[in-house]
This record gives sequence, C-alpha cells and structure tokens, in this order.
Amino acid sequence: MAGASLLTLLDDIAMLLDDVAVLSKVAAKKTAGVLGDDLAVNAEQLSGGLKADRELPVVWAVFKGSMLNKAILVPFALLLSYFLPIVIMPLLMLGGAYLCYEGFEKIWHSYAHKNENKKQHEELVTALQDEDIDITTYEKDKIKGAIRTDFILSAEIIIIALGTVSDKPITTQIAVLIFIAILMTIGVYGLVAGIVKIDDGGLLLVKDKSVSLWAKSKRTLGYFMISFAPKLMKFLAVAGTVAMWLVGGSLITHGVPAFHHTIETATNFAASAPIFSGLLVPITPLLIDLLVGFILGAILVFISLGVMKIAKHKTSEG
Repeated sequence: MAGASLLTLLDDIAMLLDDVAVLSKVAAKKTAGVLGDDLAVNAEQLSGGLKADRELPVVWAVFKGSMLNKAILVPFALLLSYFLPIVIMPLLMLGGAYLCYEGFEKIWHSYAHKNENKKQHEELVTALQDEDIDITTYEKDKIKGAIRTDFILSAEIIIIALGTVSDKPITTQIAVLIFIAILMTIGVYGLVAGIVKIDDGGLLLVKDKSVSLWAKSKRTLGYFMISFAPKLMKFLAVAGTVAMWLVGGSLITHGVPAFHHTIETATNFAASAPIFSGLLVPITPLLIDLLVGFILGAILVFISLGVMKIAKHKTSEG
C-alpha cells in the first residue's frame, strides 16, 4: 500500500509539473506584451542619467525591489482567486484600461512637453558630468521610481497570468504564478542589465588602437554597439507602447461580449479575401485589439486632462 501510495503521489506530482509547464507557457505568452513594456520602461528609466559604474548596482537594487513586489503580489492574487474569483475579470479589464491609458499618455506627454523634457535631460547630463556632485539622492529617487513602476507592471503580469489558471487547482496556480514571477523578473532585469551596458561594452572594444585585423574588427563592432544602443532604446520604447495597446485592448475585447461578434465577423471577412487571407486572418484580431487599445487610451487621457484642468481652475478660483 505504501509503495502504491508513493507511486500515486509521484504520478500526481508528474501530472502537476506537466500542467505547470503547459500553463506557464500559455501565461508567458499572454504576459509577453506587458513584459515588452516592462523591459522598455525599465531599460529607459535605468539607462539615462546614471554614471557607467553605477548602472549595474542600480539595476541590482531595482531587481531586489521587483522580487519583493512579486512576493507581495503573488499571495494577494492567490487570495483573490480563492476567495473572490469573480473579481479576476474586472481586475483584468481594469489593468487593460490602465495599459491603454499609459501607452497613449506616454505619446501625449512626449508631444506636449517635448521642449521641457529636452531641457531637463540637458541639465541632468551637465550636472552628472561634475564629479563633485553627490548623486546618491538622485540614485535613490531613480530606484524608488523604477520600483514603483515595476509594482504596477508586475501586478498586471501576475493578474494576467492568474487569469490563465484561475480555474485550475490551487497547487497549479501557486506553481505557475511563482514560476512566472521568477522567470519574468530574472528575464527582464537580466536583459535590462545587458541593454544599459551595450554602449559601455562598445567603448571598451574601441579602446584597442592596434593595427591588427582583430583590433579593427573589435573597433568596428564597438562603434556599431555604441550607435546601436540608442536605436535599441527607441525601438523598445515604441514596441513597448504598441504592446501596451495590444495587451490592454485584448483584455477589454475579451471582457466585453459585444467585441466577440465584431472580431468573429471581421475575421470571417478576412478569411474570404481573394489574396493574403492566410495572413489577414491571424492579424485581424490583433489589429482590432490595437485599435481598441489606442482609442480607449486616447479617451482616458483626454478625460484625465479635462478633469485636471477643471480641478486646477476650481483651485485657482478658490
């Protein structure tokens, strides 16, 4: 009996691990959009305004803060799933709406405050070039800001991952959420660390001034890395914004039944296209999600701007 019980236990564990592997893969795919934005936001926050020898320590500090965030969020999400499963979908939609808002707000802010942002960046670069300036306070503010941003994005990742396993046994939910939390944190900040040091790696390569073919190859690679780093940052910023609209829009369309019929009709229409139907069918739902995310984000941003304007006007009158 003991042997049979052990075999049964091992079989249950094997089945659980198999479920965790499959569901983790599904959850990872669904959180990829937020992960892209998480990567872009953190790389952007931690690459600008830090001296080269302080970049990795700051990334490490934010990594530890991110792990603490997830240590708080994972149990909270599991408690919600166990005691209030009905709130999972509304939370997913709320998170999706916030993603749409944040994506459009980034574009609007960069457009509306272009000159102000440029001036602040120039002042920061000038200040950091002064070796006598103590940047400890600036670093702490940078770390706190990055950890706050990480908390919001981590909450979205955890809730989205939970949505994929909310109907599974609690042991599976725990395993999947812990796996996703650890994987995403290590993946994001490992990549962030690599991204913020690309230009430094390039500078190291171009220091070799010898005339050998190997040295010339190193310098060529180094100059490429130096020029590639800012382009990569810009690409990540754009890709992250698009990912926010895609993920946010998909969370809204999945939660509103009226969108299901719209997406189905549009997909059927794409399937009947005389050319490129094989390409249009998978793209059509994505385009609808993107459009919904963009429009909802624009509506929410302009509503918030209107509310702030009214509040400011009332404050000035009072």
